[in-house]
Amino acid sequence: MSRTSHIRLMATYNEWMNAKVYEAARSLSDEELSADKKAFFGSILGTLNHVTAGDTVWLKRFAKHPANHSALESLRQLPDPKSLDQLLFSNIRELSVHREWLDRIIIEWALAITEPDLDHTLNYTSMKGVPADKSFYGLVMHFFNHQTHHRGQVTTLLSQSGVDVGDTDLVVLIPSESHIL
Repeated sequence: MSRTSHIRLMATYNEWMNAKVYEAARSLSDEELSADKKAFFGSILGTLNHVTAGDTVWLKRFAKHPANHSALESLRQLPDPKSLDQLLFSNIRELSVHREWLDRIIIEWALAITEPDLDHTLNYTSMKGVPADKSFYGLVMHFFNHQTHHRGQVTTLLSQSGVDVGDTDLVVLIPSESHIL
């Protein structure tokens, strides 16, 4: 599987898993979603907001890639999250609408990435003001890994609340060798 095919698979997995997680989360009340579960970002809603804030920060950085991916244009206009624990949306309904919008952008962006794009070094400044220059491909892999990591936390919190998200394994979406993307 090529690097671009892998990125497209991860974008599809991201969208699929977010749909499952958000559907499961919407079965809980606003109070249950906002309850402090002693997780790193407190609540289910807090953790889902963190993933969205992190995605926004990274996508805005990716929008500065010399390829100037048009799929990221609408993100260039968004304000930067002030922190990674910022509550961007106070309820699951508004967050769900934004998440679906963001996931469509991620799919469109993933489809536009080319192999040469991945060989670029991306220069950016961390939220703590530290300059960095790292492999664009490595950062894209981090982007998807970060989502997976925190969705794992959310599925645990949902399970503790009696909500089953169902199958969450990437292997469900990995094509057989005869159907490579």
